[in-house]
Amino acid sequence: MDINECAKRAVELKRRGYNCCQAVAVALSEVTGLGEDTLMQLASGFGAGMGTMEGSCGALVGAVMAAGLSCRGAGTMRMSRQIISSFKDKCGAVTCMDLKGYPGGRVLCPCDQCVKNAVLAFGEAAGL
Repeated sequence: MDINECAKRAVELKRRGYNCCQAVAVALSEVTGLGEDTLMQLASGFGAGMGTMEGSCGALVGAVMAAGLSCRGAGTMRMSRQIISSFKDKCGAVTCMDLKGYPGGRVLCPCDQCVKNAVLAFGEAAGL
């Protein structure tokens, strides 16, 4: 699995109308063992910061979801912490509202870049 290709695919999925979480989860379907339709359904409620912009970025949620599905054990927490740390370093924040500069602030990281960075953060944590 080429993590850079997965990151490109996630951006393409986002541009086709998938929410941020769906785009990341589906792009990482190869490591989760679940089909794309199932991942689409699982991730559907996590777009736009869990639907309110106040929660964690949906792209970040998708990457952590993939970690849980791929690790299935004690390594999940370690991997999740690594993903969150890397994502925050790359994007500047972890909540949708902060990333989007809402209300009235500057955008720290556009959605396409958040999706890409979430997949790359997953890849780093997974050693891909």
